[in-house]
Amino acid sequence: MTAPDRIPTRPQPPGPQPPDPVLSDGVRPRLARHVRMSFCRTRQRHILQLPETVVVLRGSGASILELCDGRRTVAEIVAELGLRFGTVPDDEVLRFLSRLVARRWVELAGETTDG
Repeated sequence: MTAPDRIPTRPQPPGPQPPDPVLSDGVRPRLARHVRMSFCRTRQRHILQLPETVVVLRGSGASILELCDGRRTVAEIVAELGLRFGTVPDDEVLRFLSRLVARRWVELAGETTDG
């Protein structure tokens, strides 16, 4: 089992790379409908349950995903993590979420508008 915050990267061929899923501060991530997060008492860790797959979360992965409720924006998630843990590299949060969006474990709601 691979923890999503430590997803191995595939070697990339030289040349232009395809763009990562677009994540901006205004999108609102949430777990995909076929994904559930729960706490596994046996492993003493949070897990993601997918069809025919269980992913053990390590590090800050569970903290990030518990805030992905479809109401909070990426900027609000980073701010909340900053309050909890001090400094949080927002680029790492974006990379983590981008990988989960690419795997279709996380869905993105549209940009928020002011006013």
